[in-house]
Amino acid sequence: MPDISKETSGEVKISSEKNKKTQGVIKNIPGFKKLIEKSLDKNISELLEIILMGGLHLEASDIHIEPEEEAVKMRIRIDGVLQDVITVSREIYEPLLSRIKLLSEIKLNITDRPQDGRFTVLMNTLAVEIRTSVLPSEYGESIVLRLLNPKSLMDLESLGLRKDLLAIFKKEIKKPNGMIIVTGPTGSGKTTTLYAFLKAIHRPEIKIITIEDPIEYHLKGISQTQVAPEKKYDFASGLKSIMRQDPDVILVGEIRDLETAEIAIQAALTGHLVFTTLHTNDAAGTVARLTSLGAKTANIGPAMNMAVAQRLVRKVCPKCRQIKTISGPNFKKIKDGLSNLPKSAQGPELSKKTRIAYAGKGCTSCSSTGYKGRIGIFEAILIDDHMEDFILQNPSIAALKKEAIKKGMATIYQDGLIRVLQNTTTIEEVERVVSD
Repeated sequence: MPDISKETSGEVKISSEKNKKTQGVIKNIPGFKKLIEKSLDKNISELLEIILMGGLHLEASDIHIEPEEEAVKMRIRIDGVLQDVITVSREIYEPLLSRIKLLSEIKLNITDRPQDGRFTVLMNTLAVEIRTSVLPSEYGESIVLRLLNPKSLMDLESLGLRKDLLAIFKKEIKKPNGMIIVTGPTGSGKTTTLYAFLKAIHRPEIKIITIEDPIEYHLKGISQTQVAPEKKYDFASGLKSIMRQDPDVILVGEIRDLETAEIAIQAALTGHLVFTTLHTNDAAGTVARLTSLGAKTANIGPAMNMAVAQRLVRKVCPKCRQIKTISGPNFKKIKDGLSNLPKSAQGPELSKKTRIAYAGKGCTSCSSTGYKGRIGIFEAILIDDHMEDFILQNPSIAALKKEAIKKGMATIYQDGLIRVLQNTTTIEEVERVVSD
């Protein structure tokens, strides 16, 4: 193998010819595995190219390289679920680790503490950012490569929203001020939703500035800035600087502390439209999370326009799915789950003769999983005068959720059940992701 220290760092260029050649082979995980096996005797740079192209062609969100006692396992995350690809020897792993570190501008001689970096894959006209995480483990350094593919960016109409929710979102993002908070765990699609908001409202006459950690996707015509803690440039200090730039719309990647929360709330109260995220289980948890950070309840209600919670569910594979008459237990489950669904969110009718989708045994198209692709399921609490007054009473999460349902909110679980009736996903998948 060549001296990897002489290879170019920061960028991997893949020719269109090589890309086309691999695309025809890597149609599923078995095809990916075979190509890696054929490439194990090639130089390490070519092997890494194959691994990266495989991840991109299979639309993986992450590539995991995990050293074990005698070998090294490689897995990829597709549609939110990790799948085994191949096990390789430690002789392959060592130079592969060094190559990835070099590309990511991570120190090669540090092995006892976590390190983060990034590099770019240039494939035809596509530039894909790869975020690298290296973590010490029992048998070596575990590597995770996150693939930030610009193809993942969507328009608002492509998010898979119900018609009533799409109309609400379009109305709320056109308001001149206030705060829209999108919540959910890591990997639930929050950033995709926020970027869809930005794409929908972007026009020459308004100034949009973002502060992110890190910048995941680059958007034309929008000023994007990235936190740099080592330079004492965090969300709070960055947000202060942004306010001096006279923006109309601000995107704050995440609210993690009181200072950031207070500045974002003040921005929303003083004529700015603020998009941001929080880590909570549901939309009703937004207020409790902000108050636990120390934000004043008297300011939260007036500042907020809408709190959204979301998850991603896998779509049943259209090629191998089975459409069957609904079973008795599933009929009861859906009937009970949709019993108090507001009229605005009504989906297909439910009867004992209703036919719904069940995951098939799997095929080559879905790598034998029965699922292919993902779609968002959502819930949203609109903060009107009534809800603002209700928030002032400092209600519990359960009380706020109950009030929102009374005001016409369809829960994220109900949104999932509607997707089941539309034959988009399965009950098992909805229950895997969210509880009633």
